Amino acid sequence: MAEVLVLVDHVDGAVRKPTLELLTLARRLGDPVAVFLGAGAENASATLAEYGAVKVLAADAPEFADYLVVPKVDALQAAYDATSPAAVLVPSSAEGKEIAARLAVRVGSGIITDAVDLEASDEGPVATQSVFAAAFTTKSRVSKGTPIVTVKPNSAAPEAAPAAGTVEQLSVSFGELATGTKVTSRTPRESTGRPDLTEAAIVVSGGRGVNGAENFPLIEGLADALGAAVGASRAAVDAGWYPHSNQVGQTGKTVSPQLYIAAGISGAIQHRAGMQTSKTIVAINKDAEAPIFELVDYGVVGDLFQVVPQLTEEVKTRKG
Repeated sequence: MAEVLVLVDHVDGAVRKPTLELLTLARRLGDPVAVFLGAGAENASATLAEYGAVKVLAADAPEFADYLVVPKVDALQAAYDATSPAAVLVPSSAEGKEIAARLAVRVGSGIITDAVDLEASDEGPVATQSVFAAAFTTKSRVSKGTPIVTVKPNSAAPEAAPAAGTVEQLSVSFGELATGTKVTSRTPRESTGRPDLTEAAIVVSGGRGVNGAENFPLIEGLADALGAAVGASRAAVDAGWYPHSNQVGQTGKTVSPQLYIAAGISGAIQHRAGMQTSKTIVAINKDAEAPIFELVDYGVVGDLFQVVPQLTEEVKTRKG
């Protein structure tokens, strides 16, 4: 079968869940080949092999950590030239989309971003996308060159399919642009103990109805009981009630969890664009006419200050 390149998303060698999803999708199209950039390839290879990587192309150089984006593009292009793949799959993060776009320009290929599903066809991979603020679902394929596709987290359930996962060293020559933008400092993000917002299987978000930063512990309490990430609407973020990094919406982050709970969120199109592809949506709002109820699977018309604590206690009781 043809090879399909998968750019590995990892933190200090620990493979992140979106990569396992990409390997699962890549198996529909051909033989997955993982491209691992940075230190830790030998330790990561077992995980990558477990989820279907027939081999791991590894490269480690200080440029990957010391400079932005371009060194990774140089490396991914080297992997592309070495394998002539049937497709290239990249995690749909801000960095991932920039890497994919730069690679597409270099190799003269079409690109599809923010895919939520992939399937094989006689004419090449067909990608499903949620577009126009999630109002439409489209299917498309690249008609020129090798398909380069970025895929949103939570688009597929990772499925183990053990393969060889043989590690091979990738030879990379960095171009003049590779050292154009240097990283001068890093500040670790404080850990909350909760899952990453874009990767979480469950997200609990609060909006204007939370009525103040002092009330967001209600949302956090439910999230912690469920093992969920915490999100916020733009109204809540603009009011200074919660950090911008937790904003869900068209101008924030796009999430697609198995379960999305919206508490005190009216459901403006800006917010819906960031969460409408969630598998199951539950809304809690005292306004029965709130637009959010148009797209939910389950709706609770009630005061979140009464409903959320009761729900939290019920979750804790059942888990206990």
